[in-house]
Amino acid sequence: MAALPDRHVADAASEPKDAALGDDIRLLGRLLGDVVRAQAGVDAYELVEAVRRAAVDGRRHGDDVVARLDQLLTDAPVDTALHVVRAFGWFSLLANVAEDVHHNRRRRHHRAAGSAPQPASLAAAMAELAAAGVDGARVAELLAETEVSAVITAHPTEVRRATVLDHQRAVAELLTVRDSLAGDEVTLARVDAELELHVLTLWQTAMLRLSRLRVRDEINEALRYYDLSLFQALVELHAEADDLVRQHWPEVAAATSGRVLVRMGSWIGGDRDGNPFVTADVLRLAVERQTTTALTHHLAALTALARDLSMSSRLVRPTTALDALADASGDDSPFRTDEPYRRALRGMHARLAATAAELLGGVPGAAAHAVLAPYTTPHELLADLGVVTESLTTHGAGALARARVAPLARAVQLFGFHLCALDLRQSSDVHEHVVHELLAVGGVAPDYLAADASERAALLAAELTTDRPLRAAHQRLSDRAEGELAIVAAAADAIATRGPDAVPHYVISKADSVSDVLEVALLLREVGLCRPGGDEPALAVDIVPLFETIADLQHAGSIVAELLALPAYRRLLASRGDRQEVMVGYSDSNKDGGYLTAQWALYQAEVDLVRVTRAAGVKLRLFHGRGGTVGRGGGPSYDAIRAQPPGSVDGQVRITEQGEVVAAKYADAELARRNLETVLAATLEASTIDAVAPDPAAGGGPDDPRAVMSALSDSAEAAYRSLVYDTEGFVEVFRAITPINEIAQLNIGSRPSSRTASNRIEDLRAIPWVFSWSQCRIMLPGWYGAGHAFESWAGLDPARINRLRHLHETWPFLRTVLSNMGMVLAKSDLTIAHRYLQLCDDRGLAEGIFARIAAEHDRTVQWWHRITGHDELLADNPALARSIRNRFPYLDPLHHQQVELLRRYRAGDTDELVQRGIHLTINGIATGLRNSG
Repeated sequence: MAALPDRHVADAASEPKDAALGDDIRLLGRLLGDVVRAQAGVDAYELVEAVRRAAVDGRRHGDDVVARLDQLLTDAPVDTALHVVRAFGWFSLLANVAEDVHHNRRRRHHRAAGSAPQPASLAAAMAELAAAGVDGARVAELLAETEVSAVITAHPTEVRRATVLDHQRAVAELLTVRDSLAGDEVTLARVDAELELHVLTLWQTAMLRLSRLRVRDEINEALRYYDLSLFQALVELHAEADDLVRQHWPEVAAATSGRVLVRMGSWIGGDRDGNPFVTADVLRLAVERQTTTALTHHLAALTALARDLSMSSRLVRPTTALDALADASGDDSPFRTDEPYRRALRGMHARLAATAAELLGGVPGAAAHAVLAPYTTPHELLADLGVVTESLTTHGAGALARARVAPLARAVQLFGFHLCALDLRQSSDVHEHVVHELLAVGGVAPDYLAADASERAALLAAELTTDRPLRAAHQRLSDRAEGELAIVAAAADAIATRGPDAVPHYVISKADSVSDVLEVALLLREVGLCRPGGDEPALAVDIVPLFETIADLQHAGSIVAELLALPAYRRLLASRGDRQEVMVGYSDSNKDGGYLTAQWALYQAEVDLVRVTRAAGVKLRLFHGRGGTVGRGGGPSYDAIRAQPPGSVDGQVRITEQGEVVAAKYADAELARRNLETVLAATLEASTIDAVAPDPAAGGGPDDPRAVMSALSDSAEAAYRSLVYDTEGFVEVFRAITPINEIAQLNIGSRPSSRTASNRIEDLRAIPWVFSWSQCRIMLPGWYGAGHAFESWAGLDPARINRLRHLHETWPFLRTVLSNMGMVLAKSDLTIAHRYLQLCDDRGLAEGIFARIAAEHDRTVQWWHRITGHDELLADNPALARSIRNRFPYLDPLHHQQVELLRRYRAGDTDELVQRGIHLTINGIATGLRNSG
């Protein structure tokens, strides 16, 4: 694209602090325009420019964009259309890069200027704790209990290929370099030439994969983020935490130093709920690849450290323990006779290489100089690094220990030999069939499936008093049962060889009874991971029920209370520190009852879970199954955690990271650190300051918050279900006006998009449900029903309207719900959405349903303004408002082309280019919206 018009660039830099962003967007747009002209020809370039001008002018002046785009693009040859689609798709991606660079730029600026800690930062959280009078003893106690975990899943809304992410990163690095080159025109020209090469490469690179991702591909793609950002970001974040404690509470700094506060987790290779491609072999592959990633990092770091620590024993005197490490290293090179640190570290490298050979069958990276005994645990390696640190401090090299040894020691502590926690997940309806077979072959119960929930729970509780396995070695079960038992056997092997943190959680989808939890305990007993008999019962893995639907969330508290009342289970839980983890699902609850109802059901479930676990004397850890978009629990993590009910955080939070959000948060070390620290900061604040704050929802009476929200929730759910589940023809209209069927053809994940072959909404996975609505810009899962609820409850009653306003101002829960809803409403566009109605054969039916949607959209927007008092939907998020203002003109042509190509395809034009064009528009729109699934 040519240079953006000056007025539009001014929009990109509406404030002086954003001028650099405008410069970057203009530069990238010019480079892309040059590439389009050179590669696609002058005619294609001029068409792209005409389309761009029409879209930008239409957004700015209210021109009839549809008519102008129709004139330019309708019935254009498909290869010409593809040039337009690719140009606007790439521009959206490059604009994302520029925005990410600008976020980092602004953070660096604040640090350099000595600004007060930025909101949601770790520094701000620690300062807030200190200002609130939290003393050192409480901080030490809090940090000892803190465990924050970001769990990467393979839920498929990431449409970009790994090679594209590589070029994005390169462009980001070059834009960062440009910031330091003011006045150096020669070097600046070289950087710009390198930028153009990356843009050219992107233009000549296929946006889409030729084949569907396999689970092994998903494993490898997720592991890339450790080298890209996570090794560095997590180490630096923990170092900052130590520094901040030393600054505010020096009396406990020594005691708290070295605490592990944030860990990473993964579902990829262990999550087999609805994914038939996750097998025991795949789980073993995931464990092996994670081990390879961790050990490769540690081995390279030991090699680098050996190069750095060149001190001579002729000049310094190491400790006796360090000399012993050097003497045991097997390094007899005459060139290193007087270099004890180098010899010691080479010996440590050799021992870790032996560990790698034992665990992996080979050594990643350079071979060791000698064959030594392997490290059996990371703690042994940490002990040796401690010897190096202590020795350095004795001869005035403590600064070297802090700068060079401490980061490696922290990495070993954080990532061990396993890299991250790999969770298992399966659906309860699979477990019950496997348990049915086990109990039958074990002679315990001939027909477990015929028993009701209470009978099942009693039978399993009685069975979980001994260590006796149910199946003899020679007994063969069904293929499904054998596959499930092979999975837990592979997990047992991983724990035996990598340690207890390798596979520490087992998540149960569709958990709706106590027996669902006990069934997993029985499966784990078969492979020795659960030993309920004897004087010291032991459970090696947390058993985590996942409550997903509205009904399941409403019953979560009572189910957990019943579970914790079982002596057999409590004995097992004692071996896990008397902490029960519970996962709550945002996606299916939303699809089930709509946004407002799902949010309230989640809040109430958490309140109930806090109550019943406290009554039982058990600690609670909540695992939030959040997606990227608001319809699946997305939104700023900091606000989401601070909005949790008091007592529900308590130092422990696990959160899923899914789809396109992973690349957005973790493709860059600075972004990764910022995103992880916001979660940690919110957790610390919620566990102290928010934990003692009164819960606005804890009262009684018709106007108290809980009663108000319950009434709103009931009304919103009725409106939502009336449209989605009770309206004749709704499913057909949904499938016609969204690219749901075409999304299923995209090669963006190994998991099928639907649980069954049916067309029912109930059987559709929540991810493509939300993804589809975002493509046509209705965004229905993020707001529908809320306007009806507010109007039904408050009407024209000034007192009730003021009540809603007061709750918004004083209650973090409602404030966050409405803030996230405002983000979705700002991204919706019913003018664009109306274009998609032409894809429905029954236009009258589509128009009728759309009229209901449009009326509710208008009602919801009006009530949002009335309650929040804001004139603009994104008044509380100016950065996102700027982003939307700048990028949305470039989405209009993609929507126009998507509708046109869908029309052609569904009319029978199955040309490969038409199908490719549809998928490219899906890619481009998802990229421009950023959180689409």
